[in-house]
Amino acid sequence: MKLDEFGSHIAHIDLSRRSVELRAAPKEWVRKYVGGRGLGVRYVFERGADVDPLSPENLLCFMNGPLSGSEVNMSGRWAAVTKSPLTGTITDSHQGGWSAARLRWAGLDGLVFDGRSEQPVYAYVEDGAVSLRDASEVWGKNVHETVDFFRERYGARHLSVCTIGVAGEKQVLYSAWINEDDRAFGRGGTGAVGGSKKLKAIVIKAGPQKSQVPDTEAWREARRVALAAIRDESTVTSPKKGGLSVYGTNVLMNIVNSIGALGTRNSQETTFGERAERISGEYVQEKILVNDPTCHACPVACKKEVEITEGPHAGLRMESVEYEPAWSLGANCGNDDIASIAKMIDQCNDYGLDPIELGGVFSAFMEASQKGYLNGKEEGSLEWGDHGQMIALIEQIALRKGMGDVLAEGTARTAAHFGHSEIAMVAKGQAVAAYEPRGMKGMGLGYATSNRGGCHLRGYVAAAELGVLPIKADPLEWKGKGALLKLFQDLAAFSDSLDLCKFSAFAEGADEYAQQYAAALGIECSADDVLEIGERVYNLERHYNNLAGFGPGSDTLPERYTREPSTAPGSKGHVCELELMLEEYYEARGWEDGVVPDEKLEELALL
Repeated sequence: MKLDEFGSHIAHIDLSRRSVELRAAPKEWVRKYVGGRGLGVRYVFERGADVDPLSPENLLCFMNGPLSGSEVNMSGRWAAVTKSPLTGTITDSHQGGWSAARLRWAGLDGLVFDGRSEQPVYAYVEDGAVSLRDASEVWGKNVHETVDFFRERYGARHLSVCTIGVAGEKQVLYSAWINEDDRAFGRGGTGAVGGSKKLKAIVIKAGPQKSQVPDTEAWREARRVALAAIRDESTVTSPKKGGLSVYGTNVLMNIVNSIGALGTRNSQETTFGERAERISGEYVQEKILVNDPTCHACPVACKKEVEITEGPHAGLRMESVEYEPAWSLGANCGNDDIASIAKMIDQCNDYGLDPIELGGVFSAFMEASQKGYLNGKEEGSLEWGDHGQMIALIEQIALRKGMGDVLAEGTARTAAHFGHSEIAMVAKGQAVAAYEPRGMKGMGLGYATSNRGGCHLRGYVAAAELGVLPIKADPLEWKGKGALLKLFQDLAAFSDSLDLCKFSAFAEGADEYAQQYAAALGIECSADDVLEIGERVYNLERHYNNLAGFGPGSDTLPERYTREPSTAPGSKGHVCELELMLEEYYEARGWEDGVVPDEKLEELALL
């Protein structure tokens, strides 16, 4: 597996013609956009920004980065890139596990799907080749059953299955691709794009391959430096010692709750009080944790496999009660029953749904029920904390039955259905995540300026606002957040293009990324180059969105965040000063009211 040949093996699959052609990505694209997110965005941009997301013309790209599948720690990621049916923006989503590594080991750097098949198909990848095969036997099946089917057919050894469930087939606008039962391309509705193309699954058969690099010593040293940073006991990534490794992402629940930044009951409140403990990572570890699985080449093992041993969900064993879904289906919905949360996350994994968007849909429905906004008795209602009804509704959503057909359209459209768009906690049509903008103001700016709609991962300034990094920022101070967010967004755009796990940034920075990238490809790369490439990727995404109709004034937040002061300890009296932060941010970016001017496009060699 020659890492310096990355980009030379991209499979272009035309589903309409049932043809497969292997091509090299243009060398200039690889140089300017690296791979993963960046390269996928370039392919999608080439198709045009006015494409209908659910039409045959929309591209669906699954892209590795140059480090995917290598010995580099935390390199078990790949990116799904397309135009989102939920938001109308460009979107990319990333997934861990083993599929990325196996695609690389199979001799491919990416898969670009075009067109629409007349009949359900899946792509089978082995020994550098891709074939389209009949998926009629698994169309209509959910993820777990589909994975079992292919393991039986091809053998479980060295096999990865990335598939949509019924929700994707029904084109639920926030449906997801799921890898190996429980690792998701979660956000943006990539599953619906797959369903619209009648593409059921990607099945990859490949055993481990050793990386070949131009300079073995440089490669070994780059990996040594990065691993030392990850193992440093002062970081949250430190294996078996750091908070992320011990408790998983849900280590954040009690921390965020304590500073008045945990959106509760659709952000009508900013703390879940003492009830947050019952859905926290500490509670999970003490009560239901049974295993710490991990992804390819990852010593952190942040995934937490749990087992429910009593109550209506006894016997459920699933992975993983992450912070975001534990919040979205927990505090956000007034629910402190951890077993029900595990059940709903497992339903999301099986039907193929984004649990963050699902929680936003539920909380909007709950607030509409609370305030008497429902349109008719036939819709029923949903009360705060009613996890039994939530569980029942998930099946209706996945199958688009009854009220589920309304809720399948996402948070923004659900709120609009009730005639009260103000109760949708969204940015650019996508539900925001588990950091309340009145208590963590940089995250509010991040939601508003995210190129894929409400998202915590475009630029994770939470790491600075929570004091996880050497760079620290007061979560209640708005000044300085514009330039800080730009830095985080550009760095994340580069790491997503490598494609490394986001959590690598808790220990590594631009220097470590540059050193590993340079050693892999035998090129020169500095920290400044890293940030320039990241800036280029972020601006290309924004330019795409501008062309798609997201013009001046598109970077907004719900007025609840900007006008209604928090009443919780830690953030009491605060609102999110979005407009002031946007002024700083646009100045740092060189944008004009959210639009990339030609001068910036020329500066970054995008014209």
